[in-house]
Amino acid sequence: MSARSPNPALAALRQQVAAIEGDGGPPPAVLPFDIPELDRRLPKGGLVLGCLHEVAGGGGGAVDGAAAACFAAGIAARLNGPVLWCVTQADLFAPGLEQAGLPPDRVIYVDAGDDQGVLACMEEGLRHGGLAAVIADVARLSMTASRRLHLAAKGSGTTGIALRRWRHPTEASDFGQPTAAMTRWRVSVLPSSPLPVPGVGRARWLIELIRARAGESLDIELEACDGTGHLGLPAAVADRSAATAGRHAFG
Repeated sequence: MSARSPNPALAALRQQVAAIEGDGGPPPAVLPFDIPELDRRLPKGGLVLGCLHEVAGGGGGAVDGAAAACFAAGIAARLNGPVLWCVTQADLFAPGLEQAGLPPDRVIYVDAGDDQGVLACMEEGLRHGGLAAVIADVARLSMTASRRLHLAAKGSGTTGIALRRWRHPTEASDFGQPTAAMTRWRVSVLPSSPLPVPGVGRARWLIELIRARAGESLDIELEACDGTGHLGLPAAVADRSAATAGRHAFG
């Protein structure tokens, strides 16, 4: 993954889009992933906070949403303050979220019963303004509903994450419908990195940045969130990047 020179035309276009979408207020805060190949595809070099984002699981993960939930938890873990998590059924595995950096004492769970209740709770949480993030499990997300959530997030500065989960893989086609989310992600499970001793290595994900407003799409293989919520480069990729940097440094 060698660094590329920024495209001046693309940078100018991003500024124009940001000016059109802006409200004249201060620039929004950004949460970098600290993965250069990923951050440079995102506007302002990271995940823009105080707006709506979408995350879904890929393959079989479209139903269980485990990797997608841990990806969302890793983002929320790196923000300061409590997290509101709205669900339609109480099937989240709290120890798994804690492994992704989000301990139970930071999470307020709300069982809203159905998608309509989840969306209402999510909007109320975003408008509250005293939360680090609001995450909601939702199967269907219309443009109208997503627009309300995005505006609520912008108004309070609270980050919203719509965790798209479906009860059957055939329902996942709804993820192709347009929404007002700032970014749209899909996270799929890959085989863990082999270890030199018996055991299971750190989980690996295929992370697809399907849409980034004023940004670029990307798919990249990364190690899953650690106990601080950070993603990691697989060892082979990191070593290759270091070797490439060395060649650049020493000719």
